[in-house]
Amino acid sequence: MLKKQLLTAAFLLCCTAQLLAHALWIQTAPNGKPGQKQSVKIIYAEPGDKPEKLGDWYSDVKEFELWLTTPDQKRTKLATVAADDHFTADFTPDQQGVYTLSVGHTSKDLGGTTVYQFNASALVTVGKSDAGNNPGANANELNVFADPAKTYKVNNPLNLRGLFKNNGNEKLYITVASPSGWSKQISTDEKGLAEFIPLWPGTYFIEATKSWKETGNLNGKEYKAFWRSATLLVEVGK
Repeated sequence: MLKKQLLTAAFLLCCTAQLLAHALWIQTAPNGKPGQKQSVKIIYAEPGDKPEKLGDWYSDVKEFELWLTTPDQKRTKLATVAADDHFTADFTPDQQGVYTLSVGHTSKDLGGTTVYQFNASALVTVGKSDAGNNPGANANELNVFADPAKTYKVNNPLNLRGLFKNNGNEKLYITVASPSGWSKQISTDEKGLAEFIPLWPGTYFIEATKSWKETGNLNGKEYKAFWRSATLLVEVGK
């Protein structure tokens, strides 16, 4: 009985750690206009919580690079400006279609014997063109995607697609955190697809994770496991 209780406690602790993990998030308006500057903010936080001060960011995560992929698949590194608890950037769309913002950063320090990689993305739709509306526009090895051409509303299914190394057939765990503070964990099927029903309007924090055992050397230190996360914010209307 005691053994069962200990196993249950360990399982709950593991689930809580997955649901409450810190991650990088890219915040920007989901729609833009040609010729009009688009503002971008990058934070490091648990879903819905206050952003961490830059001095408290894990390892060298604040040395990330922010990339912009335009609808015609041109990729440009954007300059970022540090503030107290976030970074800012901007770009000016010059064509219609979907712009993909992405960050992919492997921390230089191990967490115990585990390598941690932080991925984040955001999608900005400009005009009515479908150019660039492709999960493959994100160069990160782990990616979670929600079609930006769709309008998401409460009580209607919100479909997600998870990709690992551009392969949608990997089973991924996805944590969904709602504006109300409710959190739920779902997983992708054999085609990399998952869905949930949003019950409240607002911004949903979505994080896909993948971990496995692997041995190697990072910056002179031996590791035994690898952990990746990928985040995306999705707006849901009434």
